[in-house]
Amino acid sequence: MSTATATKPSAAPKGGGRRKLTLPWILLIVAAGLVLFSLVRVVSGADDLTSVGQVSGALQLAVPIGLAGLGGLWAERAGVVNIGLEGMMVLGTWFGAWAGYQWGPWTGVLLGLVGGALGGLLHAVITVTFNVNHIVSGVAINILAVGFTQYLSNFTFAEAEGGSSKQSPRVEEITKITVPGLSDWLQDLQAKHWFLVSDLAGILGGLVTNLSLLTVVAILLIPATWWVLWRTAFGLRLRSCGENPVAAESLGVNVYKYKYIAVTVSGALAGLGGAFLAIVATGIYQEGQTGGRGYIGLAAMIFGNWMPGGMALGAGLFGFTDSLKLRGGAENVHALLLLVAVLLVIAALWQLYKKKYVAAVVAAVFSAGFFLWYGLTDEVPSQFVDAAPYITTLLVLALSAQRLRMPKADGLPYRKGQGK
Repeated sequence: MSTATATKPSAAPKGGGRRKLTLPWILLIVAAGLVLFSLVRVVSGADDLTSVGQVSGALQLAVPIGLAGLGGLWAERAGVVNIGLEGMMVLGTWFGAWAGYQWGPWTGVLLGLVGGALGGLLHAVITVTFNVNHIVSGVAINILAVGFTQYLSNFTFAEAEGGSSKQSPRVEEITKITVPGLSDWLQDLQAKHWFLVSDLAGILGGLVTNLSLLTVVAILLIPATWWVLWRTAFGLRLRSCGENPVAAESLGVNVYKYKYIAVTVSGALAGLGGAFLAIVATGIYQEGQTGGRGYIGLAAMIFGNWMPGGMALGAGLFGFTDSLKLRGGAENVHALLLLVAVLLVIAALWQLYKKKYVAAVVAAVFSAGFFLWYGLTDEVPSQFVDAAPYITTLLVLALSAQRLRMPKADGLPYRKGQGK
């Protein structure tokens, strides 16, 4: 045997040799982001950016987006693209409010979950059994859900006391919890506006103040999903259906069964997000109240690279930008212009380090533009504040697209026995 063969270096890792981020690096990046955010708050004077109320509102807005994203993750890990998340959320809002105002909020949560699951089951029948294009099926479900709920509202909510054809009667509130003592101490600490310390207090305070029990359930579903899909035999089989269904079938996996389970669970999670909107966020069902959150949840899932933790970060980011318009929106979004400008400077320096000079120049030019915008204005137009969540969605997807890796068989047609 040749000595050259014995000492041959190992092959480079796939994907261009990129290393996977470890937990210490992730924590370091989060800490650096918090320091930068605190610095921007101090310089701009927008003290409400990390207040307890701001963080609490952001969490409430992030939960339905996160539940929709979690639903998309279940479906796409099994190889089914679920564009119909928006329609399944609509079904969740309607069924949640319909049951909630009659039999209580937790019954509404259960029925909202069932309503979304029915939408997911329909999507599974169309895409898995009849092999219809996943995008076509999802769009059809979105259209069908809106028309179906409008039709039902005309002879249910319109005839109920306090309701109309476009909204339901008010639903009883789900219990909210506040950690006594700790919540007040964190609010007092945040009100001092100290660098970094007050920002950290505001974030922690938002997590222990007026927290709905359904929010706690939604947060626990994220690690639960990770454990089921990545630490159990069931999850391994389900994910194999999204990577290579032919190979999975050859090993005895019932691919159709796992796809049906995944897409039905996907719809149930989206429906739970819709029920959260109707019962916790607003207390009533309103026509059009999902506001595209199903699509934003899908974007959060893609941003998170089809992983629960990354999806949660994406949902938190979109929820935070959405919450800015609720509390001093024009001032807070104006402060974010400074944050974007600084981030673009860091991006330009990084591109220079990698000797990508064109990208570095583009980042520097845009950074200068944002610095000028921030310096020459005191606040941004209200229309820009309203559009901030959607602009954030587009920017984040554009910047993270190069590092994404979807399941290999995601969206591809599959027929039982096609590998034989």
